[in-house]
Amino acid sequence: MNGLGPWLGVARAPFLLLPVTLVVNGAAAGAWDGPWNLGRTLLALVGLVALHVAVNVFNEVSDHRTGIDHRTRRTPFSGGSGTLQAGGMAPRTAFVFGAVSFAVGSAIGLYLAWQTGWPLLAIGLLGAFTVVAYTDLLTRVGLGEFAAGLGLGALPVLGTAFVQDGRLGPAAFAAAVPSLLMTFDLLLLNEFPDEEADRAGGRRHLVIALGRAAAARVWAAAALLTPLSIAGGVALGALPWPALAGMLPTVLLGKGFGWAFRSPADPVPVPALAANVIWNLATNVCLGLGIAAGQLL
Repeated sequence: MNGLGPWLGVARAPFLLLPVTLVVNGAAAGAWDGPWNLGRTLLALVGLVALHVAVNVFNEVSDHRTGIDHRTRRTPFSGGSGTLQAGGMAPRTAFVFGAVSFAVGSAIGLYLAWQTGWPLLAIGLLGAFTVVAYTDLLTRVGLGEFAAGLGLGALPVLGTAFVQDGRLGPAAFAAAVPSLLMTFDLLLLNEFPDEEADRAGGRRHLVIALGRAAAARVWAAAALLTPLSIAGGVALGALPWPALAGMLPTVLLGKGFGWAFRSPADPVPVPALAANVIWNLATNVCLGLGIAAGQLL
């Protein structure tokens, strides 16, 4: 491996679409509650991508150090990139890459807090804690999925909404709930293929703590709560009715629901893993576009 390949590998580049969709969602929610600021939205996007790169790289380094990624059966959606195991990059280089990415994201967050208000600092500090503590602490005490949902789901939406004009309205909180649930589910389903490797590496996520059948039902419950949370936001008047478009991608989860309720002891079908990712991205985008459409209708 040479060129950009190793860098994109340890950053898990295909997963970096997630923060882009979260910014779409958060910016639309912020603009529904008040004015929209393009410059701050773009800065938030760069900062969130940098922080997402950091958590991905730190996870790659930790899983290489503990041997987890040496034991996993890789899929396109789980098991790490394999970059460090293949010798494409030295672990120390990867760690420095992650640290620089974290510093860039943090610096942008501090600048935006200075520009828009220090409540953003509280959001940023909580998000930074989830980035730093996720791999070596939170995933070992049963909090990894919730931490991912919070730090890589709800908080980016709230932060992006806040930087629009320095306040948080009802739409921001309503838009953050489905993002929390979906990112929680994104991580949870991807943990099933890594169950044995994670167990050997000392992790204690929900698949290990609850067992496959119960964890699969938790995934299904969070998936079903996602469109219900959007409908609830509309019913309460926090979101405009076009935001109901965010419910539509739930139809992609048929294979996942079938596996969760009929055969959770079997490997998760790769199409279900793929649909879980697409559902996450598409829901954020559809929700954001629906909120934006509410400005015109």
